[in-house]
Order: sequence, then structure tokens, then C-alpha cells
Amino acid sequence: MKRIERDILELLGRGEDLVLATILTNQGSTPRAMGAQMVMGPRGRLLGTIGGGRVEADVIEAAREIREKKGATIRDYDLAGHAGADMDLICGGSLSVLIEHLAVTPEAKARYEAVVEALEAGSRILSVTLLPETSPSGPLKRFVVRQDGSMAGDIEAGASVAGLFASSFAQSSSTRIVNLEGGRYLVEPVCSRGTVFIFGAGHVSLELARLTAHIEFRTVVLDDRSEFANKDRFPMADEVHVSVGFHKPLQALSIGPDSYLVIVTRGHSHDKTMLAQALQTSAGYIGMIGSRRKRAEIYATLLQEGFSRDSLERVHCPIGLEIGAQTPEEIAVSITAELIRARSAKSEAN
Repeated sequence: MKRIERDILELLGRGEDLVLATILTNQGSTPRAMGAQMVMGPRGRLLGTIGGGRVEADVIEAAREIREKKGATIRDYDLAGHAGADMDLICGGSLSVLIEHLAVTPEAKARYEAVVEALEAGSRILSVTLLPETSPSGPLKRFVVRQDGSMAGDIEAGASVAGLFASSFAQSSSTRIVNLEGGRYLVEPVCSRGTVFIFGAGHVSLELARLTAHIEFRTVVLDDRSEFANKDRFPMADEVHVSVGFHKPLQALSIGPDSYLVIVTRGHSHDKTMLAQALQTSAGYIGMIGSRRKRAEIYATLLQEGFSRDSLERVHCPIGLEIGAQTPEEIAVSITAELIRARSAKSEAN
């Protein structure tokens, strides 16, 4: 799973300070939403994006200044009317961007270590920034709050409110600014954007894992063949498991609404076996590769075994968006597109 927090921790671990740009507020039509981030590392290396174009170019210039002054600033951008035209933008919205220097400190490293640890565990953590009343003139106080109320980072800055954040915003999925106990805070929930479980480790699975890991899905690959299911073949996957057949692999997995099950094994019988198990979970997405004829045969068997038509309606089969995909690479793109659509729909519903 590719996350900018991992890159930040890696750079801090190498003793390299950074400049972090975060969209603080946005209204109307803007290239990226509140919470989008970009990092300027050593020698001007950029990671992430806040939307590109003239706004990002201006933020990059401001980041160079911040890097020298080692402070922070907030830049406001009006993308409508004459102001937007002057920047060659016609989005029509407005946004403000917080640009801040991230020094290599024990607090900063502890904060991002906690974030990466939470991501790898599939748990949720809140990243919190104490915002000043006026335009910032120096480094900002930042800390993280775990679900149990424990903290990392600038602990003193959030000691009095950590419990309130843990109880009030632990399940929030959107970035927001809140006023609490006399302070103004930017609250950024950081969590896995869903786990894709890929059952089968063949050619399609390999191409699919490359894509899902790149777009911030936690990616887990399972197969009963060790020569296919291994970290040498799937270095991009967060986990790779070798199972003894396909009869009970789900028992050892944590499957929930944020789980996306992709069934692409090497045979119809294995696909049917996996689908029967998948239908008994609360997975947010279930997809199975195959033709409509294959689907009809497997569904007929499952109906005879007691599964309902309503439960089968949960399944995306043939899996992937209809784009005329033929090769493993193209099929992986079509599946990934469908996964993105399912994740976006879930996010909008929340």
C-alpha cells in the first residue's frame, strides 16, 4: 500500500527535513479536496499532489521559501472570476493551503511511526494539528491520537484534548477543522482505504496487485501454490499467504465492510468454493472472474446448496468494468476501476 506518510517517515529517518503542504479548506469546485497533501523533500523532490496547475506551482515556490525560513504560512486561492482567470483556472471554487516546515525531531518521527504502524495494522489513527489564531509564524504543534486515547508527537499540545478526539472523532472518515477547548484543530483521520484480498496468484492477480497497492488499497494475496504466492513475486503486496487448498482460507482473515474480495483462482471449482465462503462474510465488495456462462453454472449450484438470489446479487461477475479488456494487464485495469468505483460509492455514503 502506497501512502505519503511512509515516504515522510523514510525521509525523516534519513535526517532530511521536509515541507508539507495540506489543503486546509476548500469550497466549490477545486482540483483536490480538503486534506490532500504534497511534500517537498531534499533538492526539491516532490511527493503527492494538491491538484497540479498554477496553484501547485505557487505552493512549490512558497515551499522553497518556507524551507529556508523554517516556518509556516497559509495561502488562499480564489479560482473563480478574474482571480481564477489570472491563474489560468476555471474551476470556480476556493481553497486555502497550509504550508509548513517539518524538522527532523523525535516528536515528528514518533508521530509518523505511529501513523505507519496503524496503517500496517489496518487500524485508525487521528493526525491533529493545532492551528494558530493568526497566520502562523513558526512550526506548528502536531500530534496523533490512537483509538484508545494514547498519543504520539507533540504530546503536550494535545494532552488536554486527546480523550475528546478519541471519543468524538475516532470513526470519522473526513478531514475537518474543529474548535475544541479553546483551540482550533485540523483533524485528519488516517486509516487504510480498504483491503483487497486477491484469491489466486496468477497473471491477472500479479497485474492487479501492482495497481491496487499503488492506489492505497492494502493488498493481500492468497493461493495454494508457493511457487506463485510469495513475496519475491508479489513484493508490492502487504501480505502473501499460502493456503492448503481453497476450502477454509477466509477463517484466518479479518473480513469486514472495508474488505474487497477478488476471486481469480486458476479454476471454476476453486472460484465456486471461494465464492461460497465470500457470500457468508460482510465484505463490502465481492467480485469473481469469468464468463456469463460460468456465472450461470456456479450460481445454479450455489442456489441448490441453499444460497439465495439476493445474496448472489452482491457479486460482481463478470468482474471489472466493461472496457473490452483482453490481456492480464487490461483485465487488471478493468477490475481496479470497478474497485475504485465501489470505494468511492462507500465513501460518499459515509
